[in-house]
Amino acid sequence: MRLAMIGLGRMGWGMASRLLRTGHEVVAYNRSPEKARQLADQEGALYAESLAEVVSRLKAPRVVWLMLPSGQVVDAHVLEFLDLLAAGDILIDGGNSQFTDAPRRHDAAKARGVRYLDVGVSGGVWGLQEGFCLMIGGPRDAYEQVEPALKSLAPANGYLFCGQSGAGHFVKMVHNAIEYALMQAYAEGFSLLEHSPYSDSLEFAEVCRMWNHGSVIRSWLLELAGRAFAEDPRLDALKPWVDDSGEGRWAVHQAVEAAVPAPVITLALMERFRSRDENSFADRLLAALRNQFGGHAIKKNA
Repeated sequence: MRLAMIGLGRMGWGMASRLLRTGHEVVAYNRSPEKARQLADQEGALYAESLAEVVSRLKAPRVVWLMLPSGQVVDAHVLEFLDLLAAGDILIDGGNSQFTDAPRRHDAAKARGVRYLDVGVSGGVWGLQEGFCLMIGGPRDAYEQVEPALKSLAPANGYLFCGQSGAGHFVKMVHNAIEYALMQAYAEGFSLLEHSPYSDSLEFAEVCRMWNHGSVIRSWLLELAGRAFAEDPRLDALKPWVDDSGEGRWAVHQAVEAAVPAPVITLALMERFRSRDENSFADRLLAALRNQFGGHAIKKNA
C-alpha cells in the first residue's frame, strides 16, 4: 500500500525504511527536506516538500502517519491535514501523545469524515531490524484498512487493536511506565553488585549474558544492558543524568486520578528527576539537619 510518513526522526525514519523494504510505497515529508530526499535516495521513498504535496501524491483513501513530538506540533499538523484530506481518508498519530488528546482529535477528524487512529509505537532504534510493537486505538474499519502496513512494521504477534479512540496511546503509556520500573530495578541491582565486596571479580556484561539464559529476569532490556557494559564496563563515560519522555508523568497522574497504587512506577519517575540535580538542595539540607541535631560530620565545598 502507499502511505505518507510525516516526521523522519529516529523512529519515523526506521518505520519508513521498514515499510519500503517490505514492498510498500512511502511518501516522505520532514520539516528539514534534506532528510526526506536522503530517504528517497537511499530507500526509494517518494519525497514531498509540503503537506499539500504529500496529499497530492497519495491515492484515495489516503493514509497519513504522523511521527511527531507530542503536543502542539501534532495539533498543528492535524488541523492542517484536516483541511487537505477528504472523507474516508485516514490520519494516524504514532508519536508519544498523551492519550487524552486522542478523543478530541478523533472528533475533529470525524466531523470532516476523516478517520483518526492513535498508535502507540515501541521499538526504538532497533525497530527497523527487529520490528515495531504497535498498540492501536480508534475506528476498527480504519485499523483493518491499514493492517497490511501494521503487519509489515511489527514482528509476528507484535500489534494489537486495543479499542476506541485513546486506547492505543493509553496502552503505550502504561507500557512506558512499566519500562521505567524495570529499568530502575536493573539499575539498583547492578548498583548493589558494583558496591559489593565482589565487584572487582564481576564482569557485568557477563552477568547480563548469564542472567539472560534461563533466569526469571531475562529480558531484552537486560540484553541491552549487556551491550552497554560491553562497550563501557563501568559506564565511566556517562553522566548520571536520566531524561523522561513525559509518559511516565502521565501514568503517575493517571494512577492518582484512578486511585490506583503504583508506588514502584512513581518512585522510578522520581529517581529520574533526582538524577538531574547535580548539587541537590534537599541533600544539603539533610546534611545540615544531621549536623544541627546530632553534631554529625558535614563536608563543605572548597
